[in-house]
Amino acid sequence: MPKLDESLLTGLPPFSRLERPQIREILDQASSRRYDEGTAVFREGHDADRFFLLLDGYLRVIRTTPDGDQIIVLHISPGQLFGIAPALQRDTYPATAMTAAESIALSWPARLWSDFTASYDGFATESYKTLGQRLGQIQQTLTEMATQAVEKRVAAALLRMVNQSGRKTDTGIEIAFPVTRQNISDMTGTTLHTVSRLLSSWEKQGIVESTRKRIAVTDPHQLVLISNGNG
Repeated sequence: MPKLDESLLTGLPPFSRLERPQIREILDQASSRRYDEGTAVFREGHDADRFFLLLDGYLRVIRTTPDGDQIIVLHISPGQLFGIAPALQRDTYPATAMTAAESIALSWPARLWSDFTASYDGFATESYKTLGQRLGQIQQTLTEMATQAVEKRVAAALLRMVNQSGRKTDTGIEIAFPVTRQNISDMTGTTLHTVSRLLSSWEKQGIVESTRKRIAVTDPHQLVLISNGNG
């Protein structure tokens, strides 16, 4: 494997307070791997033998319900740690990490987690901040699924993806990674038929544009109103 450059980590929150020699130490202990779209980096319940940093691409975090249904509870963007089971004092992964697009990730043996949190300034505080934010996002998603009407849930899910990864195009703001109607169904606890009906209706109203794996929001304000129950 070619030697990884320190610039890969410079400025990323967990490593932002470190000097280049410290970043060099961290990179020298890392493994790098490229994953095709739709690949499981790790699966829920498997031994948490490594923790990861996403360099490029996007991940879907998937939880299995007691009934056996799979729910996409959040997405992870480049520059973020994931698979940090040691931070939860777990020895198995609490969810499955599936690539939403071709991705590149660094990883380290789980036994190094305690060394990193003890030795590198800012690593622990930023890691636990990220963990807290994610737990909040998961709780919000599960609360929406339990309490909100389907139309609001789907609108909120689209807005979250746009806010996280949206890029401007000639027609609106496109979600940066491939997303299907089935993915949205898995994010919102509703049926594929219902998602298709809603998106078709919103396309006719000029709120979204969608193809097989791409979705762009053409009227974000209207989508916000729908997510708030005012659409």
